[in-house]
Amino acid sequence: MNNMTYFEARKWAFSIINENKEVTEADVEFLLKKQFGFSNTDLLIHLRDSVKSDDLETFQNNVRRLVAGEPPQYVVGEADFYGLELLVDSRVLIPRVETEELVEWVLTDIHGHDNPSILDVGTGSGAIALAIKANCPLAKVNASDISADALNVAMGNADKLKLAIDFIKSDLFDSLDDRFDVIVSNPPYISHGELGVMDSRVKEYEPRLALFADDDGLKVYKRLAEHVADYLNPGGKLYLEIGYHQEDSVKQIFTTKYPEAEVTGKHDMAGNQRMIKVTF
Repeated sequence: MNNMTYFEARKWAFSIINENKEVTEADVEFLLKKQFGFSNTDLLIHLRDSVKSDDLETFQNNVRRLVAGEPPQYVVGEADFYGLELLVDSRVLIPRVETEELVEWVLTDIHGHDNPSILDVGTGSGAIALAIKANCPLAKVNASDISADALNVAMGNADKLKLAIDFIKSDLFDSLDDRFDVIVSNPPYISHGELGVMDSRVKEYEPRLALFADDDGLKVYKRLAEHVADYLNPGGKLYLEIGYHQEDSVKQIFTTKYPEAEVTGKHDMAGNQRMIKVTF
């Protein structure tokens, strides 16, 4: 396997990923680009160049980790999110493209507002909080999580990106006192009954604390609904990511608790139920 070009290394990887049906050619190219710092164009330019033997060994080992089931983002320790490169490992969820659409909704709504105060509940890697701060530098952004491990990852990302976020260890609102203009959250919302149909890479590697919720995946929404109005300024807004079949259930939770609030659903680019906004 020595003296391979990048093209040959990629071809070798493509030949063995069939051992795991969940691994794609895009995963292989993700590994190549992240390991060698390539853009899409760089990868094309360097395809016929030779790979150093140590680098080739690392790449081959990483491909084997993929085939064994490890998500590519954990293999390289990095994920892309809303133009940011975030450090990730098994302490936090891998941020998804659907969550970028939630961030886009928030940023669109706060555009033109001076110094909005924002809380990201259940921040995980810090993806939502950091993307908002990067694109709205005057916002006062706070981020909380029940997991100290997750907060350590998020704080590492904030340091890496040089973005000022106030982090708080808290089970939802338990350790919070302030009020905010915007609260946003991508909480655990997967029902335990869905375990059998989930991607094995998600089930086996990503933190279950951040994935699953009781009451058919609705428990955290119910807990948020109990007290969220106490932590929002007048006219404040709550933005939530939801599961692809949860729009009606989550809407009902908030319309029942807050009949005067405006509750709006929004689908993602694929047409799936994905987001809820509650305006108080």
